[in-house]
Amino acid sequence: MSRFLFVVPPLTGHINPAVAVARELTTRGHRVAWAGRAQALAGLGDEIHDAGDPALDAALRDSHERRLGLRGAGALKFLWEEFIVPLAYASRPGVEAAADAFRPDVIVADQQALAGALVARRRGLPWATSATTSGEFTDPYAAMPKVDDWIRERMAALCRDAGVPESTDLRFSDDLVLAFTSPALLGGDRAFPGHYAFVGPALTARPDDTDFPWPALDQGKRRVLVSLGTVNGDGGARFFDAVVRAAEPLGVQLIVAAPAGMLPDPPPYVLARPFLPQLDLLPHVDAVICHAGHNTVCEALAHGLPLVVAPIRDDQPVIAGQVTAAGAGVRVRFARSGPDELRTALVSVLSEPAYRAAARRVRDSFLAAGGAPAAADHLEKLA
Repeated sequence: MSRFLFVVPPLTGHINPAVAVARELTTRGHRVAWAGRAQALAGLGDEIHDAGDPALDAALRDSHERRLGLRGAGALKFLWEEFIVPLAYASRPGVEAAADAFRPDVIVADQQALAGALVARRRGLPWATSATTSGEFTDPYAAMPKVDDWIRERMAALCRDAGVPESTDLRFSDDLVLAFTSPALLGGDRAFPGHYAFVGPALTARPDDTDFPWPALDQGKRRVLVSLGTVNGDGGARFFDAVVRAAEPLGVQLIVAAPAGMLPDPPPYVLARPFLPQLDLLPHVDAVICHAGHNTVCEALAHGLPLVVAPIRDDQPVIAGQVTAAGAGVRVRFARSGPDELRTALVSVLSEPAYRAAARRVRDSFLAAGGAPAAADHLEKLA
């Protein structure tokens, strides 16, 4: 049996797909270990190697408010300058130590955990990219060549520091790229190298002690899940308020993932909780309103649910464009959409059959892609 070292950033949306694949590998008898911030990996087994840095944690907390106000090229540069590059420098020693202790046959490195790619190249190990967002697949920097050049300069500096050839694109392995999506969402006319494996969402049951009031789901109404993800909710007060007012005359129930206190006195048709058991809820809703985060979008489409997408930053505008190009949803403006625009969008995805039909076509493509078992097949071949 083989040994697989997963290197992940401290982001729930990036860890969850890797967990599904790791569990599949473990079921097949392989050994799996993790390298990353130990706190984010709690509960994933005994073989967790801390690759965190308290100083980086403090810096990220300090920069959180500044990040909430950024859009476009500024947000992308901030993501790299304040998170991806510092994370690579801070975590590489821990990943090196994990490789020494665990002696992996393969390193599986998230796209934003560049230290995994660096360590694999330094040691001549086969490595796979865990592409937990499809935003990079559609050349998002084509219209921003200066941003693209700046990112490549940052990667070259990381490579020089690690003694790795500067031509290495740390975001994409030459051995295997596991893409947790399908061409049906990316656009079926795109050509990709043969080592790109489109496996669809890797979904698995998640340990969840969320105290959710299931009897409060209104079986007599259409239900809509509303979420801005795990790192955007704090900046969503205006948006949540607009969604609540948009839904008032529609006779629907909103199930909203909102930070505590953001909806202090919700009306009867709104069920608000700081955390939701999202995967468990999706079979019980009719549509999803979200920030176009890759995981939420793919989880909704895996259940054949149409979306209203309100991208905020980073790769979200790209993902939102993929949703609308597939015909599976309507895009609105996060910072400017009022109740009327949101109401029109929500009525469209709930009442026009074309949106649901498109969402189901994407769902079928996901099912055909194979998910976590297919990802595990490709990793076994790499080992």
